[in-house]
Amino acid sequence: MPNTPIYTEDTIQTLEWWEHIRRRPGMYIGKLGDGSQPDDGIYVLLKEVFDNSLDEHMMGHGKRIDVTLDAETGVVTVRDYGRGIPLGSVVDVASKMNTGAKYENGVFSKSVGLNGVGIKAVNALSIHYQLSSYRDGKCARATFSKGLLEDFAEADAPGEKNGTYTRFQPDPELFKGYRYDPDIVIALLRGYTYLNTKLTVTLNGQEYHSDGGLLDLLSESMAREPLYEPVHLVGEDIEIAFTHRDSYGEDYYTFVNGQRTTQGGTHLSAFREALVRTIKDFYHKDFDPEDIRMSVVGALSIRVQDPVFESQTKTKLGSRDMAEGGPTIRQYVGDFVRTELDNYLHRHPEVADVLLHKIQESERDRKSMAGIRKLAKERAKKTGLNNPKLRDCRIHYNTNHDRAGETMIFITEGDSASGSITKSRDPNVQAVFSLRGKPKNTFGLTKKVVYATEELDLLQTALNIDEGIDNLRYRHVVIATDADVDGMHIRLLLVTFFLQFFPDLIRQGHLYIFQTPLFRVRNKKETRYCYSETERLEAEQKIGKGAEITRFKGLGEISPDEFKEFLGEGIRLDQVHLSKEDSVDQMLDFFMGGNTPVRQDFIIENLRVAEEVV
Repeated sequence: MPNTPIYTEDTIQTLEWWEHIRRRPGMYIGKLGDGSQPDDGIYVLLKEVFDNSLDEHMMGHGKRIDVTLDAETGVVTVRDYGRGIPLGSVVDVASKMNTGAKYENGVFSKSVGLNGVGIKAVNALSIHYQLSSYRDGKCARATFSKGLLEDFAEADAPGEKNGTYTRFQPDPELFKGYRYDPDIVIALLRGYTYLNTKLTVTLNGQEYHSDGGLLDLLSESMAREPLYEPVHLVGEDIEIAFTHRDSYGEDYYTFVNGQRTTQGGTHLSAFREALVRTIKDFYHKDFDPEDIRMSVVGALSIRVQDPVFESQTKTKLGSRDMAEGGPTIRQYVGDFVRTELDNYLHRHPEVADVLLHKIQESERDRKSMAGIRKLAKERAKKTGLNNPKLRDCRIHYNTNHDRAGETMIFITEGDSASGSITKSRDPNVQAVFSLRGKPKNTFGLTKKVVYATEELDLLQTALNIDEGIDNLRYRHVVIATDADVDGMHIRLLLVTFFLQFFPDLIRQGHLYIFQTPLFRVRNKKETRYCYSETERLEAEQKIGKGAEITRFKGLGEISPDEFKEFLGEGIRLDQVHLSKEDSVDQMLDFFMGGNTPVRQDFIIENLRVAEEVV
């Protein structure tokens, strides 16, 4: 038998609270990241601190929260003007797990952070963390590094308003090469103001405020005019705004206790169900739910006592009840929508008429599509059971297989590239779909074009997304094109296709761009593959004189043996990100619409010289 460690009492370890957080940060903040994506860890740290200040505001204490951000150093400060932490508890609140005031509903009845973990994670994951509390002219300040207390002091603070001040700097050893993106931070903080119309947030002195709440959110998220003025319904612990537009799919912004729930949850399911039932009853017609919800864009905010989320990052609500002993969320949302929406439609017949027309239009489109879908399916049968453009893998994402999360499909241009990838791939989890030239530009077209265009129909069939992405067959949908002008154009056309008809594929993080090396630098002893000019220069210096340099012009030039280097653990994928703050309409209008001069100026301003990218 192989040698194995001896299992004794000495094997058992007890970690300090900060050690566990630093060893397993993903359990507390999700992924680490470098700040390029809104769900990267450095933004979760900011949210955890800000949420505590927001809870003070929601309890009626403080109408302003000031944030400063130094993009160069990564130092963040958050100052609120609430009650301030009891001075004798400042160290415990920052460094003792499961310590806080939010376990007592009388103090924080409907707060965001309820598990006593959030700011401890910020503390443990920061190279510098300072927590100060101001109360009645007194101040208590605790300073930490990587979770370890360095200093604690109490002093007089005459003239300082009550509240809490937090200063932290994420640890660069954990968040390697990180940088706060000001646009992501602005979108994050701006989102809080929609839910709290009496709150003013400042970022480096710039004020953000919303008088219209969810109405402002909807109006700012749509590039085109909605079909009718958004319906706005407000109750004691609930606020809803929605309208319809000319687009495909559904788009929702959901919140619980001021927290953005990007993956929805029980409150969103309740609203979607209640919307269908109420509209059916109002018009006395048994509409198909798909026709009612097609093209809807809505925002929903509820306040729940002791909310239960499905992860520490609080992106999906799992609670069934509004409060202990109270109605279920399904009942509460359902009763509210049924009463308030019915009253609204009776009071606004002009909205009711437009809504009815939109539903009937969606119904006609769906029925007319049925014939096209039938022809597409018959065409698929004639080509045989196998998709002629697809070289499939054995395991799929919509199964319970252990490796389902590894599955990916490469969408390639031409047979040469697809041939190299096919020979080099892992046939268990990697599939290949081969395009024939450039796909059709679908901007501004209806979904009928998908079924009428054989290649696009075969693509959606391969992905199994015809009726939504719930049964998507691959976790990663990877666009693999050459790094030249034609390849970039194909990327843009494919992204347009997915944005136009399947935006949730992007929103849920399934679409990627495959990065392949631009250069090979080698001698007889060593080979290095380089993805940029900088990497090429570094490789030349390390290999030394006599290095042979090859410039790859296309994927087809890379041999199958070499491709294996790029499809395994070393694979480089750039995620195509579409956050809830991003508007599909605005993106499509800008990149594919008729604003040629504006787009031309954008390209010129962001153009890099050839030496930087070849």
